[in-house]
Amino acid sequence: MPRHHKILVLVHPDCVPPDTIEGLTDEQMAPFKTEFDVVATLKNLGHNVRVLGVATDLGEIRRAVDEFKPYVVFNLLEEFAGVGVFDTHVAAYLEALHQPYTGCNPRGLMLAHNKGLAKMVCRYHRIPVPAFHVFPVGQRRVVPPKRLQYPMIVKSLTEEGSVGISQASIVNDEAALAERVRFIHRKVGTDAIVERYIDGRELYIGVMGNQRLQTLPVWEMDFSGLRDGAPRIATGKLKWDEEYQKKIRLATGRAKNLPDGLDTLLPRLAKRAYKALQLSGYARMDFRLAEDGGVYLLEANPNPQLAYGEDFAESAETAGIDYDQLITRIISLGRRYRLIGQA
Repeated sequence: MPRHHKILVLVHPDCVPPDTIEGLTDEQMAPFKTEFDVVATLKNLGHNVRVLGVATDLGEIRRAVDEFKPYVVFNLLEEFAGVGVFDTHVAAYLEALHQPYTGCNPRGLMLAHNKGLAKMVCRYHRIPVPAFHVFPVGQRRVVPPKRLQYPMIVKSLTEEGSVGISQASIVNDEAALAERVRFIHRKVGTDAIVERYIDGRELYIGVMGNQRLQTLPVWEMDFSGLRDGAPRIATGKLKWDEEYQKKIRLATGRAKNLPDGLDTLLPRLAKRAYKALQLSGYARMDFRLAEDGGVYLLEANPNPQLAYGEDFAESAETAGIDYDQLITRIISLGRRYRLIGQA
């Protein structure tokens, strides 16, 4: 098999990376850092790379595929037409073109994007998840089922990246619950999912593969810099405000001092959830380790952040997979994934 290939990289038009980042600040680079890191690495590996900014026209993808005839499409789109969950349709369109692509398949994206549906699937497969309830947009009466106990956390059912999550998302009574559910309905514009809030350690584990799966070392977000009594959750401010991150000395890294057996239990649960949700390519599974030792899957995140130096790449490097190897492996998984309709 030839080493160098034609690779079409799909990005949001606002994230088309420049040829060089020389002279740019971290703040200026932030919107396209992932895209730059991936494209620069592909070029350094000797591939013939074409970048396509896609906003609202799927036809642009078909025209580029027909003209360029890529070996694989490296899919970095996190939304389509301004809607996060519409990245599912991009993957489905690539499948309809019988075009190999990187990342998760549309069935896995659809299941994982709907946090309620994902939890139902995992619960069926006896993967522990927090108790939850969904309040659809338009539902006026916000009364939790009796099985749900306070404190609870209120989130968007489908938005990712901590959209709509703040310290006010933790609620302790019915009035606060109703107010926060209406906030999600009104401001975020999606259904709301309400879960039992589990205080404890936030642990991440990367998974790569289609049928045969590999897990990466367990990673942890350290909340010790938060003020006393603040909920230990990844709010939108904590996740995206670099000044705030510096202020609270936010750190992530390989999890240390895990309870006995957890370093084998977490990879096993992560793989089971990955398979149950029909994921492919690569994903990050988010867990909570409760103070009583219980472990709960919070979310499955297909196609997580791929920038060099971010958690997924750092975890892979800890496992002996450098960034060049990581990008190459993701391409290989995309090529090996059996598309619907293939013999």
